[in-house]
Amino acid sequence: MRRQLVPVLALAAALTAAPLTQAFAQGRSGGDEAREEDAAKRKKDAEWEDRKAPLPSLRNAGPCPFVKVLYDAGRYVELEGGRAASSAVIYSGEIQGLSAGCRYEGAEPIHLEVEVLFSLGKGPRASSQTKTFPYWVAVTDRNRSVLAKEYFGLPAKFPDGQDRVMVTQRLSAITIPRANKDVSGSNFEVLIGFDVTPEMAEFNRDGKRFRVNAGSAAPSGAAATQ
Repeated sequence: MRRQLVPVLALAAALTAAPLTQAFAQGRSGGDEAREEDAAKRKKDAEWEDRKAPLPSLRNAGPCPFVKVLYDAGRYVELEGGRAASSAVIYSGEIQGLSAGCRYEGAEPIHLEVEVLFSLGKGPRASSQTKTFPYWVAVTDRNRSVLAKEYFGLPAKFPDGQDRVMVTQRLSAITIPRANKDVSGSNFEVLIGFDVTPEMAEFNRDGKRFRVNAGSAAPSGAAATQ
């Protein structure tokens, strides 16, 4: 059957700075560090829940589109010279939380709002306290055909003595037209990811992970990444 629905993606992003995560110094025992990281993760999750703004929750004509992070683009790891080593990390990022809501009635378009929690890191080879992280948002149909895609830049500033910041990004105007009232949000997916190179995507697929500041002397108050 020939697909007649051709949605158009309209996006408006508003950036709000999130509080910095609790800082950790290196050199502690493995057990103490693991417990501290677990406590920091619980604290981060609680803060994310507290920061999420209320999103639309009307009685819709059907379900909302499914919003998720594309696995290959869920992390951003920029390496000096392409070396897969912790000492070669320039900047890193990870999408750690999503919250979404939508509204539509009759044959009107689907209006979707999404909040994204980013964890952004500055590695040993970084030369600046600021970095703009590229990311994208795409709408696909059930056959995974990309119907629309837009790119954004997420600016980050790392205060002195900190190598990690948490930032919440709100996408407040995603509009998906529908051919008629019988087309529900379940016909669409909204994918989010960093704009990564083929090498970064392969790194993510391999599941490689390491600390941003591993293998280097950490400044006092440096934050540990996951």
